[in-house]
Amino acid sequence: MNWEGINEFVAVYESESFTQASRQLDCSTAQVSRQVGQLEKRLGSKLFYRTTRKVSATEAGQIFYQHCRQILDALDDAERALTDLQASPRGKLKITAPVAYGESHIVPLLNNFMQRYPDLELQCHLTNQTLDLVTEGYDLAIRLGRLGDSSMIARRLSSRRLYVCASPAYLARYGEPHTLSELNHHSCLQGTLDYWRFRSQGQERNLRIHGRIRCNSGHALLDAALKGLGITQLPDYYVDEALKSGQLVSLLEPFQGDDEGIWALYPQNRLLSPKIRLLVDYLIDSLK
Repeated sequence: MNWEGINEFVAVYESESFTQASRQLDCSTAQVSRQVGQLEKRLGSKLFYRTTRKVSATEAGQIFYQHCRQILDALDDAERALTDLQASPRGKLKITAPVAYGESHIVPLLNNFMQRYPDLELQCHLTNQTLDLVTEGYDLAIRLGRLGDSSMIARRLSSRRLYVCASPAYLARYGEPHTLSELNHHSCLQGTLDYWRFRSQGQERNLRIHGRIRCNSGHALLDAALKGLGITQLPDYYVDEALKSGQLVSLLEPFQGDDEGIWALYPQNRLLSPKIRLLVDYLIDSLK
């Protein structure tokens, strides 16, 4: 592509003046006019309406400007990326993550990352709500499980597995379910959803469950399960230790669903940011 005249054209478009454009570019008005004229000749399209009082873009000029602006912005991003690669990452990082997983897994790693790079500033918001990253100015979100359709870039950090489990005391009193239908006869500890996820005969299956305890906290459901109040389905990072120690027993393993992803999600315009790339790479290495 021939770049001659592009900077002059953009400067005139944005300032609506050949004189102002020449001042911005530190060159003569005649040179700006000549470069824009040669660009129009090369494109075979008139880009500006010129009068003694005003310069305004033609329809072709408006369309051409949108493309030129994107190209120049991308070049600026590329230059910043190369400059930043030669220096320690600096500036602000605004991140959101789910509460429980964020507290146990993400925040300690973020603190380690901040120790490595003292020129960074971190704002971390733990919430189970799905926030709008662009509108609210977030650089990165940690998301669990299945992702919906999105224009965001997603990189898989790790995975999680859902376990159905209960305490030995509960099973001694009420027996162990061996089929999904048997869950109808048990007290199921409900979280935010009123169904549990399984895999049966090669198909994913959502099974509606019932019980006398419902809470939107995984830690609360874990505590209830440990105290023999029912059967729960929770991700591995809640129940791993209790399963290893025998405080909980894994149930219905033949119906266990596939592992679910743990994701780093970030807007398209953060793709070239070295600090985001460094952080995501660090999280991937640390969560293996």
